[in-house]
Amino acid sequence: MPTYLHEQKDWTKFRWDSEALLPLLGTVRHLQGRLMGRMAALGFGLRQEAFLETLTEDVLKTSEIEGEFLQPEQVRSSLARRLGMDIAGLVPSDRHVDGVVEMMLDATQEFAKPLTADRLFDWHAALFPTGRSGMYKISTGQWRSDETGPMQVVSGALGRERVHFQAPEAGRLEAEMQLFLDWFNAEQPQLDTVLKSGIAHLWFVTLHPFDDGNGRIARALADLQLSKAEGSPQRFYSMSAQIGAQRKEYYHILEKTQGGDSDITGWLDWYLECLRNALLAADATLEKVLAKARFWEKHATTILNQRQVLLLNKLFDGFEGKLTSSKWTKIAKCSPDTALRDIADLMGKGVLVKDEGAGRGTSYGLIHPNEEN
Repeated sequence: MPTYLHEQKDWTKFRWDSEALLPLLGTVRHLQGRLMGRMAALGFGLRQEAFLETLTEDVLKTSEIEGEFLQPEQVRSSLARRLGMDIAGLVPSDRHVDGVVEMMLDATQEFAKPLTADRLFDWHAALFPTGRSGMYKISTGQWRSDETGPMQVVSGALGRERVHFQAPEAGRLEAEMQLFLDWFNAEQPQLDTVLKSGIAHLWFVTLHPFDDGNGRIARALADLQLSKAEGSPQRFYSMSAQIGAQRKEYYHILEKTQGGDSDITGWLDWYLECLRNALLAADATLEKVLAKARFWEKHATTILNQRQVLLLNKLFDGFEGKLTSSKWTKIAKCSPDTALRDIADLMGKGVLVKDEGAGRGTSYGLIHPNEEN
């Protein structure tokens, strides 16, 4: 008796209950249209800032799902450079960060290009520029070979492992991936592209064609189809961030679906619900961008030095913890006295305020335009 979905005969002839999915699909399409309408009403600069904010979160979260934690400043800087955006405080980024960024940008900016094996190989090589995943050497830019055994998703301590999933044997990959690519690139007017993004995600992770990085590439493929569904290279919501927030459910529904047959209604229902939540969460990203815009509009004529501009932008772009004079000294690369003068100057100009109840470690926060001075 078949154990996994891919062991079913004609397993790629997926089926689902369209009537059951229609209400949720309609909600998702409505939210997509509403978000695109709101963003179209903003100026170019604000749209670019919202796009940068969303894509930064997307790159960070798709890696976090796999247990890899990238530096937010490096991701933001790498994206800004590749998008040609002139922002303050750019920092150098390492090859690993650049690789994830390049894959995500290629997926969203070049959504109209055909998906080929070579393009997937390029993505995979970009994810693992050193040819290693942690301490382990892996084959990059090619399908896995299973030389060390079958590809399995396993959890648990050594000797008490639990196999959640075993992928198709490597000998099937050439034919299976060609079938996937043909389907992925085909025009299918009868299939909503949002549903196609969910199917692409499931199909790719089922094949698990690489030694590592399959989850990240699957999510990039889903993003590519979502960009195609919206007809826009700019994304203002992060599916990866929402999957990260629902990570336990994500792995549960994948495992459940892999143990079933070609009826993937349950998976698509979960995927659409996750996408709906991601679209609703986009309101918070938009509000963050607008708050930053309102702040700089209010202080358009305020005289600030480069150190002050750098630190104020960092406060908006995900500053970790509280702002203190010692952190100012370290980030701005200045003396403690200079840091205190910078902070005192900003307090005098109504930009910063001392946090209440800070105790011995004095910290400071922004005064937003809608707050009392």
